[in-house]
Parts: sequence; C-alpha cells; structure tokens
Amino acid sequence: MGIYLTQEKKDEIFQEYGGDAKNTGSIEGQIALFTYRIKMLSQHLNANQKDTACRKALLTLVGKRKGLLTYLAKKDIQKYRDLIAKLGIRK
Repeated sequence: MGIYLTQEKKDEIFQEYGGDAKNTGSIEGQIALFTYRIKMLSQHLNANQKDTACRKALLTLVGKRKGLLTYLAKKDIQKYRDLIAKLGIRK
C-alpha cells in the first residue's frame, strides 16, 4: 500500500462510508478507500512521471473501483448516486 495509508486513516474512511470502522467489506467503504488511494497515487505520479510501477498500480485500482461501482449501480442505484456525489468522482 504505502506509508500514506495508516490504520487510523483506513478506520476513518470505513467509519465514514462503511458505517463502522470494522466493516471493511462494505462496497461503499471499499470504493472510498480505492478513491483515496487513487488520489494519493495521482499526486505521486504528478511529481514522478517515470514511475511505471506506480502507474500500473493506479490503473489497476481504477479498474477495481470501476467494477465495484458497476456492481453497486446494479444492486442499489440510489446508494450509487449518493456515493459518487459524496466522493465527487463522476462529473
């Protein structure tokens, strides 16, 4: 993962989006965690443009997040709309 993501930060993300800090399996919490990691990797890539391993990790995370968002949209469209508005990921 990286040094930027401490256990306290993960607990905070899952508390806010998953309902409980221990509810790490919630789709909303996982999407929020991926979004946070994507933002951090994007900042890193702006400073280190030749870091191809980081670029591959970023693309992998974006693909995983897209899959989870598709699943959530099929399962509960209202939760999907609320989550993307809260995270600010779809323009």
